[in-house]
Amino acid sequence: MANVDRVLVRDVGAVALASGVVGVSFGALAVAAGMSVWMALFMSVVVFAGGAQFVVVGMVAAGGSPAAAVLAGLLLNARHLPFGLAVADLLGKRWSTRLLGAHLMVDESVAFALSQREPGRRRAAYWLCGGMLFVGWNTGVVLGGWAGRVVGSSESLGLDAAFPACMVALLLPSLLPPKAQDAEVGARERAAKARKVALVGALIALVLTPWLPMGLPVILSILAVGVALR
Repeated sequence: MANVDRVLVRDVGAVALASGVVGVSFGALAVAAGMSVWMALFMSVVVFAGGAQFVVVGMVAAGGSPAAAVLAGLLLNARHLPFGLAVADLLGKRWSTRLLGAHLMVDESVAFALSQREPGRRRAAYWLCGGMLFVGWNTGVVLGGWAGRVVGSSESLGLDAAFPACMVALLLPSLLPPKAQDAEVGARERAAKARKVALVGALIALVLTPWLPMGLPVILSILAVGVALR
């Protein structure tokens, strides 16, 4: 782990802290929906996909069928297919390592890894971020479950805004033009194209959000990749 330094640990720690905060929100919501603390923790350990977990619990709490909730969660996690292609070389060669790495594949670990320039730092960032998020998320779920009756509505505390803000902070360096002294051939063009893709993807999600079920607009925003292929 020679590629792990204080800056990387600090940045990943901030992401893991945000994960724990949102985990508190999920734990409180799950308990309010009728789940036990340990059931919520078991779901978080086995599934480890915050968006899908929120969708499943929310749909069941609203009276939806468990089968429809699971299907919605699977559809939401369909974005992991392109994620897997993007980070396949970071998961190792042994099947046991690849299975573990795939389980730690979440938005933040993928975004954090791809934001690193050196291959060694990409691998270190992926595993460090995935591991720390796993611990932070599940710790937050337990704390949120125990404090569920006291917290009440997690949205009233603004906990649901932690992850979006965190993701914007992760993606921002990739969207900014490189410094003149660090710019390589085509670097500014790639940054400009990335900004176009991000803008088109955000517009797609924004327009579709009032009309489609939760999670689908984000998945369909991947159509913005077509801008980069032109």
